Amino acid sequence: MDRTSLRSAAVAGATALALLITTAPAGATTTTVTHDEQITWQGWSGTAWSTGTAAGTTGTAAGLTLATPVGTILYKDPHSSTRRTWAYGTWTSPLTQVGFSATELVTSWNADTPAGTWLQVELQGTYTTGTRTPWYVMGRWASGDGDIRRTSVDRQGDKTSSVYTDTFAINNPAAGVLLRAYQLRVTLYRDPASTVTPVLRSVGAMSSNVPDRFTVAPSAGHIAWGTELAVPRYSQNIHAGQYPEYGGGGEAWCSPTSTEMVVEYWGRKPSPADTSWVDPSYADPTVDHAARMTYDWQYDGTGNWPFNTAYAASFPGLEAKVTRLHSLDEVEHFIGAGIPVVTSVSFLASELDGAGYGTAGHLMAVVGFTATGDVIANDPASPSDAAVRHVYRRDQFEQIWQRTRRTTASGGTGSGSGGVVYLIKPTEVAWPAVAGSTNW
Repeated sequence: MDRTSLRSAAVAGATALALLITTAPAGATTTTVTHDEQITWQGWSGTAWSTGTAAGTTGTAAGLTLATPVGTILYKDPHSSTRRTWAYGTWTSPLTQVGFSATELVTSWNADTPAGTWLQVELQGTYTTGTRTPWYVMGRWASGDGDIRRTSVDRQGDKTSSVYTDTFAINNPAAGVLLRAYQLRVTLYRDPASTVTPVLRSVGAMSSNVPDRFTVAPSAGHIAWGTELAVPRYSQNIHAGQYPEYGGGGEAWCSPTSTEMVVEYWGRKPSPADTSWVDPSYADPTVDHAARMTYDWQYDGTGNWPFNTAYAASFPGLEAKVTRLHSLDEVEHFIGAGIPVVTSVSFLASELDGAGYGTAGHLMAVVGFTATGDVIANDPASPSDAAVRHVYRRDQFEQIWQRTRRTTASGGTGSGSGGVVYLIKPTEVAWPAVAGSTNW
């Protein structure tokens, strides 16, 4: 199960300007789809560190590092009860205008955290009234689990906004007070007796205003019809019951299983030494490793969105982010560029032909499109690795991925992801360029 089933459906009643996206191959008839959501991605890396405020940190093209710490703190890990002193320094982004009135924001980051180091990412938002939120912790993270237990932080909020594991959300968009601007603050930590430093290669945020909707207008496509990427196929279900301390496999591991498929598509994977802790009788030990290294001890699961992209980016040469896409048209641009897309979906069994199950929240990787435009997905909710490849109807898939509201099996109302994706690629591979799209 992914974050969709627990995140706030806080977009009800919000109004967004339309975004026009034109997608058609050269020489083909141009099709224009009007979208009623606004999405933008804004981030910092390379020379952009100089635009922020550093205290004990130094930014270079390679990343932000801890230079001369500004002090030490005593951190009591809430999930292990260990107490340890850490040296630290910070970097704070400039006040950044979203460009529209947003209802949600999700941060993500790419970093290297050698043993004895970790980092914390925080957000402070500015409302359309000009007042500011508290500083919210968006994640305490390390690529390993020998120093701290990576965690989100519960019970954060004020009268206007709250943080739901990895998602900042306006509590009541209909009230009219929305997010206008924000700052990110990253704190880098290291053992005071060591000079080893974490390296923050990038940090950013996806801000969005996706109106409350049960249905979306279908996209036309045609950019990548007949294209299928050779992404490895892993089943989460064959891991059912494994390592309950990391979620127990099966339904709980859709996110790391999907992430691991894409990591391995790009020729990276955990080493035999990395997976030496896994029971040798278990198939696909790299999936067990991905689950352990994406596990959020507060959320008590592996579905924390930025923890998954940070895991992917911990492999040499990979970069990754959490964002939203406007439609399958945009996904086609990624497939055409050779980049698989991990999507967050939720649906009843009757809403997705061929799936054979329903879910309140699930991740699967879109790896291509048939010659008629239907979606080819590596769906980890399959009984075996051989059964992971599925073809799903384009119109059905777009609905279950793009909507923000849905009818549950009991007749109630549940939430949908509104187009959330993980984008993972090597740094040398260019992001596709789509006119009007600023969301990656």
